[in-house]
Amino acid sequence: MNTPNINRRDFFKLAGAAGAGIALSSVSKVTLAALPEIVSAEKANTQAPLHPETGRPFNPVVTLNGWSLPWRMNNGVKEFHLVAEPVLREIAPGMVAQLWGYNGQSPGPTIEVVEGDRVRIFVTNRLPEKTSIHWHGQRLPNGMDGVSGLTQPAILPGKTFVYEFVAKRAGTFMYHPHADEMTQMAMGLMGSWVTHPKDPKFMAVDRDFIFLLNAYDIEPGSYKPKINTMLDFNLWTWNSRVFPGIDPLVVRKNDKVRIRVGNLTMTNHPIHLHGHEFTVTGTDGGWVPPSARWPEVTTDIAVGQMRALEFVADELGDWALHCHKSHHTMNAMGHDVPTMLGVKQDDLVNKIRNLVPDYMSMGETGMSEMSDMAAMMDMPLPENTLPMMTGTGQYGAIEMGGMFTTLKVRENLARNDYKDPGPYQHPPGTVAREYTGTDKPTPASAAPVDVTNPAIELKVRKPAGHDAHSGH
Repeated sequence: MNTPNINRRDFFKLAGAAGAGIALSSVSKVTLAALPEIVSAEKANTQAPLHPETGRPFNPVVTLNGWSLPWRMNNGVKEFHLVAEPVLREIAPGMVAQLWGYNGQSPGPTIEVVEGDRVRIFVTNRLPEKTSIHWHGQRLPNGMDGVSGLTQPAILPGKTFVYEFVAKRAGTFMYHPHADEMTQMAMGLMGSWVTHPKDPKFMAVDRDFIFLLNAYDIEPGSYKPKINTMLDFNLWTWNSRVFPGIDPLVVRKNDKVRIRVGNLTMTNHPIHLHGHEFTVTGTDGGWVPPSARWPEVTTDIAVGQMRALEFVADELGDWALHCHKSHHTMNAMGHDVPTMLGVKQDDLVNKIRNLVPDYMSMGETGMSEMSDMAAMMDMPLPENTLPMMTGTGQYGAIEMGGMFTTLKVRENLARNDYKDPGPYQHPPGTVAREYTGTDKPTPASAAPVDVTNPAIELKVRKPAGHDAHSGH
């Protein structure tokens, strides 16, 4: 099993001495010794897929900026151990957040099982308050549904509960608390679950990715999310990461690709893929019959939903994948900034700098100036925050943040190679360029405009530098 950056730890060392005090007060070493080994991850990079060494075979998923939780087999039962605990999560290089998660990460590790598996999950609570876990979308006994007070007693700090049920239905699911969920989910307590079909050949794909949409309100200079925020978040994240901290999805040309996306934010997200069409083949309710699918380039994912998108990656390049709500592809600093388009600020800047020496004007011609490297080096940022737009590509500033990454389609990749191949090397003559009048653009066929139709009005304008006129 290839699990770089994943540590197997003694329970009393996991997450430091502060959390261990809770555990020591309630859980004996004898009890802990009987539980599955605790596995945790510290770094936020995408881990290699977890190929099964025990249990029935399946085609594993790749968790974007995450990993899958190992298990042990015990008399035919697949056993996992989740630890709910405070974690330190890098949102992107230059910013970290004090969140709550599972096994060292937020979101927690993906759980992968096979349809028909009997599953036993031990859940140890190292949070400062009681918790539970709801297995979102699963068919299971009511007492295993994880709604504290309704279907079970809450898991008190330091206690370990056990959930056991049969994974009856193949599909894509989530897990999250149903105990003070406003606080606990706002702090990042969640994870993904995949139940693979019994037949590994059913709905098989070459590369299978999964991630959760989540959001935080972390004021510049602070480290903890504001838990009472309802809609006005300033960090829209994929698996608690924002661009440029979100890893690319690396695939081979002509791979059949699946991207599973779950939404645990407070609003919907239209997820848009460049350069390809896809179909929605699955929801958290199950697989969509082929007769009910249609081609899309954007699909809206509502709160509490999961969608599986599938396509053939037959176009080489670095293709954008992002939420199509424009404010969701920006990072912190984006709120409460007045619109200054067209406002001359030269005199204003000098006056303000007499009072605030580090003041920098922005927005006179648009917000692209925020991505200019010289401007960013001159602009002081509060501690532990990110610029609104950041990230660079081979041609300059990408001017994105938040829910954005790239689908990198390449030839000649190894089957299990997910390493970033670097920028796409475009064939000569295939990059958009400035027209200087010395070369001729490639002619394109186009249907003629029907100028005899009185409902169509044409306005003809000469290029800049000529006298403009109009005609019909």
